[in-house]
Amino acid sequence: MGDPATGLRSVDLARLVGVSTQQIRNYVDAGVLPPVTRSPAGYRRFEARHRRALLTYRALGRGYGWETAKAVLRAVHAGDVPQALARVDAAHAGLHEQRLSLRAVGEALEAVAARGAGEAVPSRGPLRVGELARRLGVRASALRVWESAGLLAPARTPGTGYRSFGPADVRDAQMIKMLRQGRYPLAQIRPILDGLRRTGSSEALRAAIADRQRELARRTKGMLAAAGALHGYLEEFPDPPPGAGRRSEG
Repeated sequence: MGDPATGLRSVDLARLVGVSTQQIRNYVDAGVLPPVTRSPAGYRRFEARHRRALLTYRALGRGYGWETAKAVLRAVHAGDVPQALARVDAAHAGLHEQRLSLRAVGEALEAVAARGAGEAVPSRGPLRVGELARRLGVRASALRVWESAGLLAPARTPGTGYRSFGPADVRDAQMIKMLRQGRYPLAQIRPILDGLRRTGSSEALRAAIADRQRELARRTKGMLAAAGALHGYLEEFPDPPPGAGRRSEG
Protein backbone atom coordinates (compact mmCIF):
# COMPACT_ATOMS: atom_id res chain seq x y z
CA MET A 1 0.00 0.00 0.00
CA GLY A 2 1.22 3.52 -0.73
CA ASP A 3 2.56 5.76 2.00
CA PRO A 4 -0.06 8.38 3.02
CA ALA A 5 2.76 10.85 3.57
CA THR A 6 3.98 10.53 -0.02
CA GLY A 7 0.88 9.53 -1.90
CA LEU A 8 -1.80 6.85 -2.27
CA ARG A 9 -3.22 5.21 -5.34
CA SER A 10 -6.88 4.59 -6.16
CA VAL A 11 -6.26 0.89 -5.62
CA ASP A 12 -4.87 1.53 -2.14
CA LEU A 13 -8.06 3.26 -1.05
CA ALA A 14 -10.23 0.69 -2.80
CA ARG A 15 -8.56 -2.16 -0.94
CA LEU A 16 -8.85 -0.30 2.35
CA VAL A 17 -12.66 -0.52 2.33
CA GLY A 18 -13.29 -3.30 -0.18
CA VAL A 19 -14.65 -1.38 -3.15
CA SER A 20 -13.55 -1.00 -6.75
CA THR A 21 -11.12 1.63 -8.01
CA GLN A 22 -13.98 2.98 -10.13
CA GLN A 23 -15.99 3.53 -6.97
CA ILE A 24 -13.13 5.59 -5.53
CA ARG A 25 -13.19 7.73 -8.64
CA ASN A 26 -16.95 8.07 -8.27
CA TYR A 27 -16.49 9.24 -4.69
CA VAL A 28 -14.13 11.97 -5.88
CA ASP A 29 -16.53 13.07 -8.61
CA ALA A 30 -19.43 13.12 -6.12
CA GLY A 31 -17.53 15.20 -3.56
CA VAL A 32 -17.47 12.40 -1.00
CA LEU A 33 -13.68 12.62 -1.17
CA PRO A 34 -11.80 15.91 -1.42
CA PRO A 35 -10.60 17.15 -4.80
CA VAL A 36 -7.45 15.42 -6.04
CA THR A 37 -4.38 16.62 -7.85
CA ARG A 38 -2.81 14.73 -10.71
CA SER A 39 0.70 13.63 -11.47
CA PRO A 40 2.47 14.79 -14.63
CA ALA A 41 1.34 11.50 -16.17
CA GLY A 42 -2.29 12.28 -15.32
CA TYR A 43 -2.74 9.85 -12.41
CA ARG A 44 -4.82 10.93 -9.43
CA ARG A 45 -2.82 11.66 -6.31
CA PHE A 46 -4.46 10.69 -3.03
CA GLU A 47 -3.16 11.71 0.37
CA ALA A 48 -3.83 11.09 4.07
CA ARG A 49 -6.83 13.41 3.90
CA HIS A 50 -8.50 11.22 1.28
CA ARG A 51 -7.90 8.12 3.34
CA ARG A 52 -9.46 9.72 6.42
CA ALA A 53 -12.37 11.09 4.39
CA LEU A 54 -13.07 7.63 3.00
CA LEU A 55 -13.12 6.03 6.44
CA THR A 56 -15.32 8.86 7.72
CA TYR A 57 -17.75 8.35 4.86
CA ARG A 58 -18.06 4.65 5.63
CA ALA A 59 -18.72 5.40 9.30
CA LEU A 60 -21.29 8.07 8.39
CA GLY A 61 -23.02 5.70 5.99
CA ARG A 62 -23.36 3.01 8.63
CA GLY A 63 -24.65 5.48 11.20
CA TYR A 64 -26.78 7.92 9.23
CA GLY A 65 -27.40 6.23 5.89
CA TRP A 66 -25.53 6.73 2.65
CA GLU A 67 -27.51 9.71 1.36
CA THR A 68 -26.90 11.68 4.53
CA ALA A 69 -23.24 10.61 4.57
CA LYS A 70 -22.83 11.87 1.03
CA ALA A 71 -24.54 15.18 1.79
CA VAL A 72 -22.44 15.74 4.91
CA LEU A 73 -19.08 15.19 3.22
CA ARG A 74 -20.09 17.11 0.11
CA ALA A 75 -20.77 20.08 2.38
CA VAL A 76 -17.49 19.63 4.26
CA HIS A 77 -15.49 19.44 1.05
CA ALA A 78 -17.31 22.47 -0.34
CA GLY A 79 -16.12 24.44 2.69
CA ASP A 80 -19.57 24.58 4.33
CA VAL A 81 -19.09 22.83 7.66
CA PRO A 82 -22.18 24.47 9.24
CA GLN A 83 -24.35 22.86 6.56
CA ALA A 84 -22.71 19.49 7.22
CA LEU A 85 -23.38 19.78 10.95
CA ALA A 86 -26.96 20.83 10.27
CA ARG A 87 -27.50 17.57 8.39
CA VAL A 88 -26.12 15.64 11.35
CA ASP A 89 -28.38 17.54 13.75
CA ALA A 90 -31.40 16.82 11.55
CA ALA A 91 -30.65 13.10 11.59
CA HIS A 92 -30.44 13.03 15.39
CA ALA A 93 -33.64 15.06 15.67
CA GLY A 94 -35.42 12.67 13.32
CA LEU A 95 -34.37 9.67 15.39
CA HIS A 96 -35.53 11.40 18.56
CA GLU A 97 -38.92 12.05 16.98
CA GLN A 98 -39.20 8.38 16.08
CA ARG A 99 -38.44 7.43 19.65
CA LEU A 100 -41.09 9.81 20.99
CA SER A 101 -43.57 8.52 18.43
CA LEU A 102 -42.84 4.93 19.38
CA ARG A 103 -43.43 5.71 23.03
CA ALA A 104 -46.75 7.37 22.22
CA VAL A 105 -47.75 4.47 19.99
CA GLY A 106 -46.92 1.98 22.72
CA GLU A 107 -49.01 3.83 25.27
CA ALA A 108 -51.91 4.27 22.86
CA LEU A 109 -51.82 0.67 21.70
CA GLU A 110 -51.81 -0.62 25.22
CA ALA A 111 -54.85 1.53 25.94
CA VAL A 112 -56.68 0.28 22.85
CA ALA A 113 -55.75 -3.34 23.50
CA ALA A 114 -56.89 -3.05 27.11
CA ARG A 115 -60.37 -1.95 26.10
CA GLY A 116 -63.02 -4.53 25.60
CA ALA A 117 -64.02 -4.82 21.97
CA GLY A 118 -67.49 -3.68 22.97
CA GLU A 119 -66.13 -0.30 23.97
CA ALA A 120 -64.65 0.39 20.55
CA VAL A 121 -67.83 1.64 18.84
CA PRO A 122 -71.12 3.16 19.95
CA SER A 123 -74.03 0.87 20.66
CA ARG A 124 -75.95 1.94 17.56
CA GLY A 125 -74.26 -0.74 15.51
CA PRO A 126 -71.53 -1.41 12.97
CA LEU A 127 -69.97 1.37 10.93
CA ARG A 128 -69.71 1.82 7.19
CA VAL A 129 -66.31 2.47 5.64
CA GLY A 130 -66.88 6.24 5.39
CA GLU A 131 -68.09 6.46 8.98
CA LEU A 132 -65.08 4.59 10.29
CA ALA A 133 -62.71 6.68 8.18
CA ARG A 134 -64.14 9.86 9.68
CA ARG A 135 -63.95 8.43 13.19
CA LEU A 136 -60.26 7.58 12.74
CA GLY A 137 -59.32 10.66 10.76
CA VAL A 138 -58.07 8.67 7.76
CA ARG A 139 -59.17 8.30 4.17
CA ALA A 140 -61.56 5.53 3.21
CA SER A 141 -58.95 4.42 0.68
CA ALA A 142 -56.54 3.71 3.56
CA LEU A 143 -59.06 1.30 5.09
CA ARG A 144 -59.38 -0.46 1.75
CA VAL A 145 -55.60 -0.78 1.50
CA TRP A 146 -55.47 -2.29 4.97
CA GLU A 147 -58.20 -4.71 4.00
CA SER A 148 -56.35 -5.69 0.82
CA ALA A 149 -53.25 -6.36 2.94
CA GLY A 150 -55.26 -8.77 5.08
CA LEU A 151 -55.22 -6.57 8.16
CA LEU A 152 -58.97 -5.95 8.23
CA ALA A 153 -61.77 -8.34 7.33
CA PRO A 154 -65.07 -6.47 7.66
CA ALA A 155 -68.36 -8.24 7.11
CA ARG A 156 -70.41 -7.47 4.02
CA THR A 157 -74.03 -6.37 4.20
CA PRO A 158 -76.27 -8.91 2.43
CA GLY A 159 -77.73 -7.55 -0.76
CA THR A 160 -75.62 -4.39 -0.98
CA GLY A 161 -72.16 -5.81 -0.28
CA TYR A 162 -71.26 -2.73 1.75
CA ARG A 163 -68.45 -3.16 4.25
CA SER A 164 -69.64 -3.37 7.84
CA PHE A 165 -67.13 -2.75 10.63
CA GLY A 166 -68.04 -4.19 14.02
CA PRO A 167 -66.42 -3.39 17.40
CA ALA A 168 -63.40 -5.68 16.93
CA ASP A 169 -62.84 -4.31 13.42
CA VAL A 170 -62.82 -0.76 14.75
CA ARG A 171 -60.37 -1.69 17.48
CA ASP A 172 -58.07 -3.28 14.88
CA ALA A 173 -58.35 -0.24 12.62
CA GLN A 174 -57.41 2.03 15.52
CA MET A 175 -54.35 -0.08 16.19
CA ILE A 176 -53.32 -0.14 12.55
CA LYS A 177 -53.55 3.63 12.34
CA MET A 178 -51.38 4.06 15.42
CA LEU A 179 -48.81 1.57 14.20
CA ARG A 180 -48.63 3.28 10.82
CA GLN A 181 -48.03 6.56 12.63
CA GLY A 182 -45.16 4.78 14.35
CA ARG A 183 -43.69 3.92 10.91
CA TYR A 184 -44.52 0.22 11.04
CA PRO A 185 -44.79 -1.40 7.59
CA LEU A 186 -47.97 -3.32 6.86
CA ALA A 187 -46.13 -6.66 6.86
CA GLN A 188 -45.08 -6.15 10.48
CA ILE A 189 -48.53 -5.13 11.65
CA ARG A 190 -50.28 -8.38 10.76
CA PRO A 191 -48.46 -10.56 13.35
CA ILE A 192 -49.31 -7.99 16.01
CA LEU A 193 -53.00 -8.11 15.19
CA ASP A 194 -52.95 -11.89 14.83
CA GLY A 195 -51.38 -12.22 18.28
CA LEU A 196 -53.97 -9.95 19.83
CA ARG A 197 -56.87 -11.76 18.14
CA ARG A 198 -55.51 -15.17 19.02
CA THR A 199 -54.55 -14.59 22.63
CA GLY A 200 -56.64 -11.58 23.56
CA SER A 201 -53.48 -10.01 25.01
CA SER A 202 -51.06 -7.30 23.99
CA GLU A 203 -47.94 -9.48 24.23
CA ALA A 204 -47.35 -9.27 20.48
CA LEU A 205 -47.65 -5.50 20.68
CA ARG A 206 -45.09 -5.28 23.44
CA ALA A 207 -42.71 -7.56 21.56
CA ALA A 208 -42.96 -5.48 18.39
CA ILE A 209 -42.40 -2.25 20.26
CA ALA A 210 -39.44 -3.74 22.14
CA ASP A 211 -37.90 -4.84 18.83
CA ARG A 212 -38.32 -1.34 17.46
CA GLN A 213 -36.77 0.17 20.60
CA ARG A 214 -33.74 -2.09 20.20
CA GLU A 215 -33.42 -1.02 16.56
CA LEU A 216 -33.51 2.65 17.54
CA ALA A 217 -30.86 2.02 20.19
CA ARG A 218 -28.68 0.31 17.59
CA ARG A 219 -29.08 3.27 15.25
CA THR A 220 -28.25 5.71 18.03
CA LYS A 221 -24.99 3.89 18.75
CA GLY A 222 -24.16 3.92 15.05
CA MET A 223 -24.80 7.65 14.89
CA LEU A 224 -22.57 8.25 17.91
CA ALA A 225 -19.74 6.31 16.26
CA ALA A 226 -20.28 8.21 13.01
CA ALA A 227 -20.32 11.57 14.77
CA GLY A 228 -17.04 10.66 16.46
CA ALA A 229 -15.49 9.82 13.09
CA LEU A 230 -16.66 13.12 11.61
CA HIS A 231 -15.36 15.05 14.61
CA GLY A 232 -11.97 13.39 14.25
CA TYR A 233 -11.86 14.21 10.55
CA LEU A 234 -12.71 17.86 11.12
CA GLU A 235 -10.17 18.12 13.93
CA GLU A 236 -7.40 16.57 11.85
CA PHE A 237 -8.22 18.62 8.76
CA PRO A 238 -9.83 21.86 9.96
CA ASP A 239 -9.08 23.82 6.80
CA PRO A 240 -11.16 23.39 3.63
CA PRO A 241 -9.49 21.20 1.01
CA PRO A 242 -8.00 22.83 -2.06
CA GLY A 243 -10.80 23.57 -4.50
CA ALA A 244 -13.46 23.86 -1.78
CA GLY A 245 -16.53 25.86 -2.69
CA ARG A 246 -16.78 24.60 -6.23
CA ARG A 247 -19.51 22.07 -5.44
CA SER A 248 -23.01 22.80 -4.24
CA GLU A 249 -25.25 20.68 -2.00
CA GLY A 250 -27.48 19.63 -4.90
